[in-house]
Amino acid sequence: MTIEERAALLDQATATGQAIPQLTSSEPMSLATAYAVQHAGIALRERRGEKLAGVKLGFTSKAKAEQMGVSDVIIGSLTDRMRIEDGGTFDVGRGVHPRIEPEVAFRLGPDGELVAVAPALEIIDSRYRDFRFSLADVVADNTSASAFVVGPWSKIDQVDALSVELLFDGEIVASGSTADILGDPLRALPAAQRMAAAYGHRLLGGSVLLAGAATAAVVLKAGAHVEARVAGLGSVSVRTKEG
Repeated sequence: MTIEERAALLDQATATGQAIPQLTSSEPMSLATAYAVQHAGIALRERRGEKLAGVKLGFTSKAKAEQMGVSDVIIGSLTDRMRIEDGGTFDVGRGVHPRIEPEVAFRLGPDGELVAVAPALEIIDSRYRDFRFSLADVVADNTSASAFVVGPWSKIDQVDALSVELLFDGEIVASGSTADILGDPLRALPAAQRMAAAYGHRLLGGSVLLAGAATAAVVLKAGAHVEARVAGLGSVSVRTKEG
């Protein structure tokens, strides 16, 4: 298949919520080709009127990287239509098998510097069957990006050892530390700069950088109130529905 054909398959899976076989199940795919597929998929979105809103990093947890057998982070793109307002609603029925993670978000300044920090939630949703994929598969699938929610922005201070809690309907379902994000979430900027330079992503002034997950992802179901609390930064939430 061509790069465009692979991107179209993933785009259709995203639109319909119907899982597809892993792209690498039929033919090998290099990391460079996988990023080309990712960019082709974002180009499809942009032609429909979506605008770039930022980038996200994946495999920033040492444990997750070791689980996947990788030694470096991966990068994906965020668009404006992926963003949900704090306290807003996400329709789980539009996804394949959506999951949610608590994160730290940064806002980029005009020169690509970090100017503000906020608690965040990222909804991930692999478009592959059984939520199984290789490194190339997940990169092509825009690092499983589905939606994101950003809480109140605040001035950047020490963010390297803050406790993080993920709550469903007021009950803690996962907990961790911002230290689980590259050892210090501030390391997300040089990591993003390096990956963007290598694979052609754009770090735009005013855009969002999702630094990575502080806990394992938790399966999303309809009718839940999901909240992330990051010590010193505050909280961010989203509600789920179906249909």
